Amino acid sequence: MTLLAAVTALVGSLFFALGAALQQFEAAGAPGARGLLALLRRPRWLAGGASILVGGGLHIVALGLGPLTVVQPMGVASLLFALPIAATLHGRRPSRAELGAAGLVAAGLIGLVLLVPESAGPTALSPAGVVTLLAVSGLAAALLWAGSRIASPAGRAALLATSSGVLYGATATLMRVLVDGAWNWWYLLALPVPALLALAMLQRAYAVGHFGVSFASLQIADPLTAVAFGALLLGEPLPTGLAPIAAAALTAAGTVALARTTPLEARP
Repeated sequence: MTLLAAVTALVGSLFFALGAALQQFEAAGAPGARGLLALLRRPRWLAGGASILVGGGLHIVALGLGPLTVVQPMGVASLLFALPIAATLHGRRPSRAELGAAGLVAAGLIGLVLLVPESAGPTALSPAGVVTLLAVSGLAAALLWAGSRIASPAGRAALLATSSGVLYGATATLMRVLVDGAWNWWYLLALPVPALLALAMLQRAYAVGHFGVSFASLQIADPLTAVAFGALLLGEPLPTGLAPIAAAALTAAGTVALARTTPLEARP
């Protein structure tokens, strides 16, 4: 079952990567229609969303078949899949520098995922905790968005994607409470707020053109935010020692290297 879980998660990563590449292609290739509402009318962008949903569904199935320590690292493979797919859509081949930097990010993320201790028992979050979750993530996302307005193109892509990752991390934390803990009915009403803002912010990041750094920043910010909120608001344990620091440094180095690579060219 463990092997089946790993294979299922790997296939899910491929679908997730395909969906991200399709959405970036549409966001970067339509200068006059980068808003989320405009993208919702584009069939290829919608197909990308459907592919992401399939990938997410397969990831959930994989979690039911095998342990978290096997399934979660497979999700990092989406970064390695997404770069060649996106490059093909834009009519070019990924460079060795891009793939090498993506490999560093993937190795660092796998290390971080494996080092996070498993939590025991159900989770619970008070209404005040939900308000704190939304307020902190919203403020952090707003500050990152503001910083992106004065950053270089690669920096802008990274900051916007990080902003999206923070909001997705908040969404994942709230979803965990809904699935595994005590909650109030209005939590369901709050859930779409960070999710939709994250989606809109991510499309802005994709529109910049630096797909590698955008996708890597998203992959980093999302789980790290969820882990941080889990520790601060849900009382979940954090990794300790030098190993997580080394994994984080490796991940950061790979992201910086991706930011220095040539951005994807928009379609003609």
